[in-house]
Amino acid sequence: MRIAHQVRHRLERHGYSVCSRLAERLGMRAKPVRLFFIYTSFFSLGIGFVLYLILAFWLRLKDLIFAKRTSVFDL
Repeated sequence: MRIAHQVRHRLERHGYSVCSRLAERLGMRAKPVRLFFIYTSFFSLGIGFVLYLILAFWLRLKDLIFAKRTSVFDL
């Protein structure tokens, strides 16, 4: 049980945080959004997981493109 807790903590801390950002945008808690991705990945044979990775990549690109720069030397 301790190993599962450590893995969960690491994923929540260092993950892409797609679910939490999507939940924040929708104005709801992150847990139902995470459950939605888990259930869709089981029922649709991995399409939910692929969708999760696409959203993670898209959010990462958006963060890189629209990052606020404080000075010219931050490039």
